[in-house]
Amino acid sequence: MNIELTQKQFRLLLDMVYIGNWVLNSARGEDRITAYDDIESRMFFEAMRAGMPELAEFRDGTIQASRAFVEGGIHEAIMDYEDAMFFDILAEELSRRDMQAEGLRAEEGEEMERRIAEYTAEFEQSGVDHVHVDL
Repeated sequence: MNIELTQKQFRLLLDMVYIGNWVLNSARGEDRITAYDDIESRMFFEAMRAGMPELAEFRDGTIQASRAFVEGGIHEAIMDYEDAMFFDILAEELSRRDMQAEGLRAEEGEEMERRIAEYTAEFEQSGVDHVHVDL
């Protein structure tokens, strides 16, 4: 298969490949899905061949994203996503907990959505400053 991309398009594809592999493998420890690592390595090898050697380096026996690539802002994009997902999941889980404590079912969509919106508004205003956990 051949796909023709401009260098800019290929650079964006590298970002997406790196982010995708990070999401799929970063929390897996030694149980990584190596097929994704292999694709990422192949894409960074292609970056070297395409005149972008600053984006890739040979490390630990494979071609990987260079330190310059990794330190160039890609993890800020990942962190922005993780922050958004954290608050979305927290709002939903707290809403579910509250509804269950009141004997309501989370399947009652409008009520669930209303509560999620309330928690989301609170998190947007105060972050986790008003979250308290009793142990």
